[in-house]
Amino acid sequence: MLMVGLTGGIGAGKSAVARRLAELGAVVIDADRLAREAVAPGSAGLAEVVDLFGSQVLAADGSLDRAAVAARVFGDDAARRALEAIIHPRVRARTAELVVAAAPDAVVVNDVPLLVEAGLAGAYEVVIVVLADEETRVARLVSDRGMTPEEAHARIRAQASDEQRRAVADVVIVNDGTLDELRDQVDAVWRERLKAA
Repeated sequence: MLMVGLTGGIGAGKSAVARRLAELGAVVIDADRLAREAVAPGSAGLAEVVDLFGSQVLAADGSLDRAAVAARVFGDDAARRALEAIIHPRVRARTAELVVAAAPDAVVVNDVPLLVEAGLAGAYEVVIVVLADEETRVARLVSDRGMTPEEAHARIRAQASDEQRRAVADVVIVNDGTLDELRDQVDAVWRERLKAA
């Protein structure tokens, strides 16, 4: 089993890389999806988040209002750490279950947006970092996620820098071009670094 960490800043194209790796045969474990599951309606995780922040973080349907939570913890390190203390242990436990269930010869790709910020690079045999020019990322966040340019720049600057990501990378994929160009890069990494390992 090859344990791979995949990361990249918001808007860099990490999700597109993860999708392609899954198409090529990797077992992709999406930390964001597991974090959403950890606070799904009716879960103990959601109850703890509501105990921490109050019912104003709930949407009308009883699910977690992720935007309300993000607004509450953005710029408040203590609140962010408290939220992480609820979610991260659940994500780690579910990740461990998924790894155990994978085939012994699997390429397991852990899609972890905050891999660098959380100091997790050492947990993986190969770390893949997806980078893109900041203005490209801002344009994607404005068109794909409805952010204002100011919101996009703030979110980018709240994360690790490209230099910090490069420092832990075994493989760097630059996603400033087309989707076909990105797929070609991912395919090459799959052949040369992941399946060859």
